[in-house]
Amino acid sequence: MRKTRKIRENKKGIDTILAALLMVVIVVVAAVMVYAWATGLLGTLLVHPTTGNEAMNMETYAWNPNGANTYNVTLNIRNTGTASITLASYYVKDSSSDQYARINWQTDTGYNHPAAIAPNAVGLVTITIGVPAGNGGGAGGQCGANNCTYTGTAGAFNTFTSGYSYTITVVTSRNNQFTFTVNR
Repeated sequence: MRKTRKIRENKKGIDTILAALLMVVIVVVAAVMVYAWATGLLGTLLVHPTTGNEAMNMETYAWNPNGANTYNVTLNIRNTGTASITLASYYVKDSSSDQYARINWQTDTGYNHPAAIAPNAVGLVTITIGVPAGNGGGAGGQCGANNCTYTGTAGAFNTFTSGYSYTITVVTSRNNQFTFTVNR
């Protein structure tokens, strides 16, 4: 009878050993998880969608060679990202914060809306301002009243004027914005 009493009395010892082993296992698993997170292993194991990166730089810009057309500027934009870029809209602002905005550039008819620019390719992009002929804007072919909106002082910014700088912000279809400065 004495042996059975000894086994019954030592049950607390078995519970203590199991609890200590369980704690060791929990600590080891937690340490492995912290190590994996710290070394970036978890980030590489998880699946990430490859949407690409949009990046572009303006290489050059040009005005009309004969100087008569003061309503547009042509930008040579290089796609330096890993995804194809589709331009959706643009904003042209002068130093007085007068601004032309072309919100529906991708879908409006005519007026040089660009196709997508592939990675590492150069796209020729024509930025136009001004009002169409018959609305006080001189020769036709400018941005157009149906395609552009103007905010600012009335009549202050109808053409690109020699000696001034302009800020052009181009917005992509993924809503990324790229800003360039041109001097006339």
